[in-house]
Amino acid sequence: MFSHIMIGAEDVDASKAFYDAALNALGVRPGRIDPKGRAMYMHNNSIFMLSQPIDGKPASPANGGTIGFTAATTEDADAFHKAGLENGGTAIEDPPGWRESNGMRLYLAYLRDPSGNKICAMCRG
Repeated sequence: MFSHIMIGAEDVDASKAFYDAALNALGVRPGRIDPKGRAMYMHNNSIFMLSQPIDGKPASPANGGTIGFTAATTEDADAFHKAGLENGGTAIEDPPGWRESNGMRLYLAYLRDPSGNKICAMCRG
């Protein structure tokens, strides 16, 4: 359904260090910086990018928005969370763990990245 996701980052280098560590726990290779200074991650036909806003205004997280990354196992989700915390992320919401709602069982690990974007690693139960 999606071709790519791009989010704003005030400090692309700091955000890249965070995502290199957190996404590595999910099997994603480190991002590459393109000629425009954007960081790009490619994995399983998906593209995730970090960029300073092109309108010159400050980057800001989407209120109510979450970007979810697939984790193959709960251990991968925990490793994502730990690596993110060790690289400038902030723990938010409940600690990583199982959530059940409407007949679905999901293991979720939420963080805010260095620019304040809300992200999550999710493993389906």
